[in-house]
Formats: sequence, structure tokens, C-alpha cells
Amino acid sequence: MFKRSKIYKYLAFSFILSSLFGVVIYSQLSNRHKAIVKTLALHKTGLVDNDWLINNSKKEYKMLSPTFIIDGIYKSMEGPKASRYIQLDQSDKILWITGFKVKAVDAKTNEALSNDYICHMNVDINDTQYYTQWHLEDRIGKQYPRMTSLSHGLEHFDFPKGYGVPIIGKDYLFVTTQTLNHNQPDIFKKVKHEVSVRYEAYDKTQKPLMSKTVYIQLPFDKHDPFKGPLDPASNQCIPVETKNHTYCDKAGNMLSGHWVIPSGIKTYRSSITEQLQIKDSARLHFSAPHVHPFATSISVVDKTENKMLFTCKVTNYTTKIGLQNIETFSSKNGIWLYENHEYELVMTCNNTSKTDQDMMGSMFLFFYDKELDRTISKL
Repeated sequence: MFKRSKIYKYLAFSFILSSLFGVVIYSQLSNRHKAIVKTLALHKTGLVDNDWLINNSKKEYKMLSPTFIIDGIYKSMEGPKASRYIQLDQSDKILWITGFKVKAVDAKTNEALSNDYICHMNVDINDTQYYTQWHLEDRIGKQYPRMTSLSHGLEHFDFPKGYGVPIIGKDYLFVTTQTLNHNQPDIFKKVKHEVSVRYEAYDKTQKPLMSKTVYIQLPFDKHDPFKGPLDPASNQCIPVETKNHTYCDKAGNMLSGHWVIPSGIKTYRSSITEQLQIKDSARLHFSAPHVHPFATSISVVDKTENKMLFTCKVTNYTTKIGLQNIETFSSKNGIWLYENHEYELVMTCNNTSKTDQDMMGSMFLFFYDKELDRTISKL
């Protein structure tokens, strides 16, 4: 009896000690990683709904995310999130993805909520599987395999009529949706995201689109990354962090795709020529930007011709932090980009707050895919 009592005491002491250690470690995590731990624990223990509800109609794949708990401020890329693989169909038929949508709903009533609770919704492909089946193996690994992303301010879009992204019905897409809360520190709200992928059957008239992701990368001091540039007018930056969204150019310079912006108006620019990987020429039909609050526009510039190809304006709320609208570029006729031209992504920001804010600037560019069109037309 004495030995058993002693064992229980040791077990209780070990449990208390490990719990205290866990609390200390948790308290040192970033807001983003705290959200990951909390959401995982809540979903694994079943304290909140952890299922995805699927409703697949003939032309729209719709799903409802697990429950997310919003319990404080979550800036861009910090909030609770969830992911899953989906198949639009169980067949070998070619389907044409024509659009995407995400909206926030109340977890209990299913009533629509403010889009202020939407950070982003990403759709990724398995590029090995995708390009192998089209016999385009030379494209594997050339780009991050993200098809597109929706975000706060751009919660839905459709491609120009007659265009879309082809996919075999049974192929997997990887969907991730993440929450956001810029403005309500004192909150405890259960939220879900309703995600929709719109598609149609292939009728031999549609034209395929190929997605390319381009993004602003700014240099920073790799020896002292969080020190501000000596020249405030330079194109250098202070990175938000150095573990993620950090790159190295051919000269060994460190670049960040997620940086800090000070108060006031500033323009940032970055070459995207290498990211585009254009062979001879390419015809652009659609662009979906991704930016953070306080961005006011993002543009693609042809440096060779010193010409702005297009600009997507960004509208911020005036009474709170957040994006009211992000314009897309959409054209059935398209615009041409060329291999021997240099291109830049240029973004303007106006930080109207009194504190530094985090920023990103990227675009999902959709080009007519002539090579894939030839392949599909022979099937």
C-alpha cells in the first residue's frame, strides 16, 4: 500500500512538472504557433467540431471547415487554420476549374459573418502527379505548387469565360483555410469557413490556364536583420522573421518576402523576371493579388519598355484595420509578356497607423497554356 501511494505521488509530481514545463514553453511561442497548438488540441480532444462537411454538386465543390476559435488578435498568417485533401470527382474525366470562393460563417447558426475573419484560403496541387499525367515532367519542381489563394479583400473570383485550370476529377487538391482578427482583442467567437471550388465539364472549347506565382523580395542585412536600413529611401527592409519567407539570391544576398513597413507612404519594387520563367512569349489572362492591410496598389511593370502593364488597386477600411477590396486583372483577350523583357512587381503602401505593420506582396498570374492545350486536344 505504501509503495503504491508513493508511485501515485511520483506520477502526480511528474504530471505537475511536465505541465508547468509545457506552460512555460507555450508562453514563449509566437502568436501564430500558439494558434497552431490550441487549434490542434481543441480538434484532437473533440472540444470543438473538427470535421469538414462536404457538399459536392454538379458544378461546385463546397465544404465547411472545422470550428475555429477566435480568442484574441490574430494578424495576417497568425490565426487558427485547417487543411484537407479534396477530389472534385471520383472519375478520370477532365474538369475545368473556373473559380473559387471563401466566406466566414457562425459555427453554430451558419449565418454569414464579416470577412474580417478570413485571412486566406490556399489551393495547392501535387505538381508531380499533375504534370506527369499531362506528360509535362520538365515542369515538376520549377515553382511552388500553389494554384492560387484567396485572402481578405479578395474572397472570390472567376476566370474569364472560356478559360480555367484543367484537372482530372480524381486528382487531389490540398486546401488550407486560415482565420484573421485585426480589430477585436476582447473576443471569444466560434467561426467556420465555407470554401467553394467552381468547375465544369470539358466540352473541347475551353482554354487551359497555367498558374505562376510572383512575389516581392526585398534585401536585408543578414548580419543584423532587424536593424533599419541606413537610407530610409532604399529598397531594403526589416524582415518580420528570418525562418520563413526568406530567400537567397545568386550573389548570396538575403531577401525577405514578409517585411515590416513604417508609418507613412512608401513604394516597394522587386524583379520578377526569373520567377516568371517565360519561354519566348506568354499571354496573361488573369491575376489574383495577395497583399496585407495598408497596401494601396500592386502592379506589374515592363521595365524594358518602361510601361505599366496593369495595376490592381487595393481599398482599405477607414474605420478599422483591414482590406475592403482587392482588384483583380481579368482579360479574355489577354496581354503579352516576353522572354527578352525585364519585369517588376511594384507595390505602394500607406501605413496610416502609428505602429509598424507587416507586409507581403504577391500575385498569382494565369497564362494561356499552349503546350497543355495541344496535349488535351489530342485526348
